[in-house]
This record gives sequence, structure tokens and C-alpha cells, in this order.
Amino acid sequence: MRIGVVTFPGSCDDRDARYAVSLIGAEPVALWHGEADLQAVEAVLLPGGFSYGDYLRCGAIARFSPVLGALVDFAGRGGPVLGICNGFQVLCEAGLLPGALTRNAGLRFVHRRQHIRVEAASMWTAGVEAGAVFDIPVKHGEGRYVHPDPDELAAAGQVLARYCGPDGTVDATHNPNGSMAGIAGVTNAAGNVAGLMPHPEHAVDALLGSTDGRRILGAVLARARSAA
Repeated sequence: MRIGVVTFPGSCDDRDARYAVSLIGAEPVALWHGEADLQAVEAVLLPGGFSYGDYLRCGAIARFSPVLGALVDFAGRGGPVLGICNGFQVLCEAGLLPGALTRNAGLRFVHRRQHIRVEAASMWTAGVEAGAVFDIPVKHGEGRYVHPDPDELAAAGQVLARYCGPDGTVDATHNPNGSMAGIAGVTNAAGNVAGLMPHPEHAVDALLGSTDGRRILGAVLARARSAA
């Protein structure tokens, strides 16, 4: 499986994402922000970083890049797309995901290991049971998720994951940024486009403390193999 990883000016986790893709047994394909050609990939990752310096708002300029035009068409045809951290912000700015990301509560950059609880079925959680708890690090300054009606979003099955404790408890104590309803990730209505604030690509090697990120990044690959 060929999985594209987009690089914007200011991306800093694109190499990590490509390395993670190779670890799950897929072929990483570097995609440049200024080109509309997705090179026939079967899935796309938008990595973390500071696209276009995060000027205006995080992701606000990246949404106008040529690669996003091609990505919108790809997603519209059901192609799997995952935005991580800054990539999540880009997808919200582009209208591919509901809600928005704002400054963390307390206005401080957060960088720590974090547990999340999987809530919904999607292409990026295929084979992962609801309620599964993963140890995935976070590192962001504008990761507070907001939405007009988080309960409606959850009822529609679009809450991908919530911040939680090691036992799966969701409360303010385990919420690193003040996200509404502890939301750490969401999907579009079809479930093929997802955004996740924690970084699964930084949890693929036991030397870094967790390999739980492989379950998320590898889900879309497992799903494709099962379909084949």
C-alpha cells in the first residue's frame, strides 16, 4: 500500500510520519504542498508542524495549497485521509472535518505522554475495538477542540477519540488542552477523513515508550488487506 505524506513549508513531523508508514509495512510517498499530483497513493497523511509558519491561524494558509485541492477530490471519492496535529488543523480549515482547533486552555504549549480512548469506527480505527486505550504523546499549543454541539457529533459517530486516564476515565484531570468533551480526534460523516491531535507517528518504536501508534496508522492498511 502506498501512503502519501504531505510536506508543507514548516512541517516538522513529515519524516517521522514516513518512517512510521514504513514500519507498518506500507510504502511512504513524499507529497509536496505545491503540487496537485497525489502520485496514485491509496491513503494520505497530513503531518504535524507549523504549516506556512501558522500565520493567520494554524492551517489557514495551507488549505489553499495545490495539494489540498487534489486532497479534497481524493477524500470526496472515499480516500482515507488522516491529519495529525497541524494536519488536523488544516483539515478543519479546509472544511473536511467539523469544528475548529483553538489555543490551549491556560495558553501554554503542552508536550507529554497522553492516553486516549477510541470512541468510533472509521477507516483509521478498523479492527480497533471501541473503548481501547492507547498511549500516544501530544505536543501542541493550539489543540483545544471546539464544536457547536459535541453531543450531536458523538451521536453521529464522529468522535474518533477522547483524552483519558490509563484506565479509560474521561475527565478534566486528563484533558491536556481543555478540548470540549475531552475530544482528541474526529472524523467526517463518511469516516474516511479523520483528525487526531496526539501523534501516533511518535508512538511506533518501543524505544520511545509506546508502539500504540502502529494500531492507528496500521488500521487503514489492515482494512485494505482484509478487503483484498
